[in-house]
Amino acid sequence: MAETEQQSGSSPEDDASKVPASFTFMVPKKEISMVPDMGKWKRSQAYADYIGFILTLNEGVKGKKLTCEYKVSETVEKILGLLGTLDRWINETPPVDQPSRFGNKAYRTWYAKLDQEAEALVSAVLPADQQAAAAEIAVYLKEAVGNPTRIDYGTGHEAAFAAFLCCLCKVGALRVDDQLAIIFKIFNRYLSVMRKLQKTYRMEPAGSQGVWGLDDFQFLPFIWGSSQFIDHPTLEPRHFIDEKVVNEHHQDYMFLECIKFINEMKTGPFAEHSNQLWNISAVPTWSKVNQGLIRMYKAECLEKFPVIQHFKFGSLLSIQPVKP
Repeated sequence: MAETEQQSGSSPEDDASKVPASFTFMVPKKEISMVPDMGKWKRSQAYADYIGFILTLNEGVKGKKLTCEYKVSETVEKILGLLGTLDRWINETPPVDQPSRFGNKAYRTWYAKLDQEAEALVSAVLPADQQAAAAEIAVYLKEAVGNPTRIDYGTGHEAAFAAFLCCLCKVGALRVDDQLAIIFKIFNRYLSVMRKLQKTYRMEPAGSQGVWGLDDFQFLPFIWGSSQFIDHPTLEPRHFIDEKVVNEHHQDYMFLECIKFINEMKTGPFAEHSNQLWNISAVPTWSKVNQGLIRMYKAECLEKFPVIQHFKFGSLLSIQPVKP
């Protein structure tokens, strides 16, 4: 199944498949306003491109450590610079004193700055011949950091960041040989900035299923992180609940970095606060964990109206039905 989806979807581009200079960009907007609209999403070019992108990257990181050697292009460096700017703004916008513990209002000040600067930030990472795409792609960057009204963050925001990266591939800013850097450098840096936002402003988990969800905030690093472990000679799924293993290997594996963050943020027995992950630790092989997580991601995130109603569609990620 994954094979066919990958072919119809999008992956980091080579020059031949880059959007032409005459291409008309559009500012993305919401298209899924009622539950029956979900059929439109699942048949859309955007869905095929998005899932194809996720699966291509999943294949690319199989069996590889975060610390392995890979190419870091100039564009990747520029995107890391963009994320560094977001990080610096957190330092410049300390939390304010307020009666409620969660949802610190200083987040709105931080977000307002991004809202103002997003297009310029994106423009700086785009090639000269694709500057027209900046307004369209900036929307996904703004959607990727949480919601300023509710001061929350969840898997829909994470999906917007993957969509942001997918769009950068579609316009040719990121290439096929950037695949490892997309996850190991860019996405990993994004995660560290999001964790800092979540901690600094005590953001609420968006649409969290509490103990029945995989994680309060993220999903994709568990998919790609489990792929990193496929065919590992010694570490099995049962090992990730061992704190010693986590502390020894988290620099090499995204999955363990996520577990480490959960352990820092939550108290009490792991089986109680992260029941789904506890169940996953009983799965015999990492390839089964990986396949199961992809299925779960589709069912729990991509096929859930409360998540997808916020997704925005433009010319790069189009609501139009997938071309046969």
